[in-house]
Amino acid sequence: MFVEKTIQHDNKPEFYRELVGQLQALLDGETDPVANAANTSALIYQMLPDLNWAGFYFLQSEDELVLGPFQGKPACVRIAVGRGVCGTAIAEERSILVEDVHDFPGHIACDAASRSELVVPLSRDGQVFGVIDLDSPLAGRFDGADQAGIEALATIFASACDWDE
Repeated sequence: MFVEKTIQHDNKPEFYRELVGQLQALLDGETDPVANAANTSALIYQMLPDLNWAGFYFLQSEDELVLGPFQGKPACVRIAVGRGVCGTAIAEERSILVEDVHDFPGHIACDAASRSELVVPLSRDGQVFGVIDLDSPLAGRFDGADQAGIEALATIFASACDWDE
């Protein structure tokens, strides 16, 4: 049985090492992508301070992302590839850290309270299939340590799921 453990936030690399261990334990033995996305977004939302949204978007086609499991306010359901932070991360196949969303051309404001955003692509067998998206009401909330930590969580999530189910 998974037991959530409080992690100190003052040392980000150590925080993410511990969070990686918690996610591995949480997903251990479960292969369903929806269940794993739901639990991953819940864990991230509960453990990371200063978030107002944490969740997934998955490629529905080569041109469109569709909302997946998340924590936070209701969100935009469909995002075109190449549009907004999530669509750009898919199109460019790279993580995008935005200190102030008002400075990101074409930002899609699903929640007007969001000020910063971190989007990390998900991939399996070299193919990008979605993103983990984090929003914060604080400008400059995310940094390189957050990006590296969420990239590690994305790898764990992608490898835990059986995509042929």
